[in-house]
Amino acid sequence: MLYPYLNPFLDYFKLAEFSNRSFQAMNSRIKEFQLYLQAQKIKSITKVSYKHLIEFAGDFQNPSIHVTKSRVWMLHQFYHYLSLQGHVKENIATQLPYPKIEKTVPDFLTSDELNRLIRYFAGQAHDRIGLRNLVIILLLGFLGIRTSALIGINIEDVDVTSGLLWVYEKGRRRHCLILPHCVCNILEKYLRVIRVKKGPLLITQKKKRISARTLQDVFKTAADCTGIDKKLHARLCRHTAATHLNKVAGVDITQHVLGHALQTNTVKYAHLNPDQYAVYMKQHPYMRKETP
Repeated sequence: MLYPYLNPFLDYFKLAEFSNRSFQAMNSRIKEFQLYLQAQKIKSITKVSYKHLIEFAGDFQNPSIHVTKSRVWMLHQFYHYLSLQGHVKENIATQLPYPKIEKTVPDFLTSDELNRLIRYFAGQAHDRIGLRNLVIILLLGFLGIRTSALIGINIEDVDVTSGLLWVYEKGRRRHCLILPHCVCNILEKYLRVIRVKKGPLLITQKKKRISARTLQDVFKTAADCTGIDKKLHARLCRHTAATHLNKVAGVDITQHVLGHALQTNTVKYAHLNPDQYAVYMKQHPYMRKETP
């Protein structure tokens, strides 16, 4: 029933320059919506009611709360497109609410754990793959680069002489980062070893661009060898970079480094800084007053 609208809508969605991950999620959710409509024997998009949208988003196939949120997002985008094209008289998904997801404090590596991880990768940096893995952990642990942005880095995006790195964030926004001196040194050594002047920076043995699966394998091996009692993954390193950077630089600079458009997205990673809190409490005027 949705087939006449699917390809034109997905083409429209691509024009908005969403990330590949967002496109894949959209494609998956809209196929689920197609299955739901088939199960309900609905043959026309005009026969879909607000009640159907509620049922699909929260009940069809017993989705998790995160899947429900993703479905609501898809319905908002899809019905906006349908209304723009005149396929439906009104956008019935406008008032469809997002589910409330309980906020959790992101986990992160302590300074000791991050140092253990770096020492492990440094000890393995004897060849091209070892150097590549060391570059990966330094970029993730120091700059908190997103997985998609990390994988997408090309050699042309790196300037070790000036200490600059350009990455593409969500929405294809080009973002410039300052590289620490130690990272520039490792990158310079890695570039000499791979002997390539353009193309993907982080490559496999077959000189192809690494994938998210490659990162999973790298972290799985590191977890087995370091004994760190946390599930290691790229997102954990992003949380770690945000937490430790916030301690010395504050939320504004942390927001820039992470590439967040909104500061509210940064705050959830920037945990309460106990060092700054202690300084504040010492300076608080009532801290110096004796109890009456």
